[in-house]
Amino acid sequence: MGRRPSVFVRPVAMEEGRKLQRISRNAKDPVKLRRAIVVLMSARGQTLKDITTLMQVGEDYVSDVIHAFNERGFDALDPNTNA
Repeated sequence: MGRRPSVFVRPVAMEEGRKLQRISRNAKDPVKLRRAIVVLMSARGQTLKDITTLMQVGEDYVSDVIHAFNERGFDALDPNTNA
């Protein structure tokens, strides 16, 4: 069995990074907050394993959030959508 490929968020523009930081500081909804932190950590080069350990969430959750953000952008952070 081979090693799973690394999963990272797409390159994030400076303004997107600022927006993610604002969300991670000010979000009232815990789902949106958690998703923003996952994306921000990935954008800063943290690996899937590091994020799962620090956030205490599963690899599938982190992978799903990253893939959703790569596909849909900030809409993927909305708690009313599936990550």
